[in-house]
Amino acid sequence: MKKPVDPADLDLFRAEVQDARPLQHDYAEHPRKRPPPIPRPRTPELPEDGGTTLSEAAVETYEFLLYTRPGLQQRVLSDLQRGAIEVGLEVDLHGLTITVARRVLADFLIECAHRRVRCARIIHGKGTRSPDQQPILKQKVNYWLRLYPEVLAFCSATRRDGGTGAAYVLLRNPNKAKREGAKG
Repeated sequence: MKKPVDPADLDLFRAEVQDARPLQHDYAEHPRKRPPPIPRPRTPELPEDGGTTLSEAAVETYEFLLYTRPGLQQRVLSDLQRGAIEVGLEVDLHGLTITVARRVLADFLIECAHRRVRCARIIHGKGTRSPDQQPILKQKVNYWLRLYPEVLAFCSATRRDGGTGAAYVLLRNPNKAKREGAKG
């Protein structure tokens, strides 16, 4: 049941809206348009081992990993090695098969690009449970990361972040890559 409106309130309402004009159309316009959604990058296939000039046999894996692309500033590499660059995302490959680890790494790097991560951590393990105590995933990660052009550098993590069982990965700055792409 509706509550009756007080005549004084009704008179006040009419006095306030007396100069209002009716709208000329029967739809309301949104004040601003929504920006288009940011598309997720398509899953790039990891380059096949034979499709690159880099041979897996040519990549030596030492206890401490260290790789850098030409042109990277020494100060940036030093910050990476000290663990001074904030890790934005991390993945643990412990116990995965080589095939699964390769796919997880590819998906992980795509997610890093989507989230605009500058530095990531990959936990590959030390290989103590592998046959002959050889770090199989560490060797594969050392090779695979070199195949991605967005990987600028990587090195073994500091002790507090996993030591030689993990690696910091420095990824191309997504903002800088976009600007350079617009120039060329």
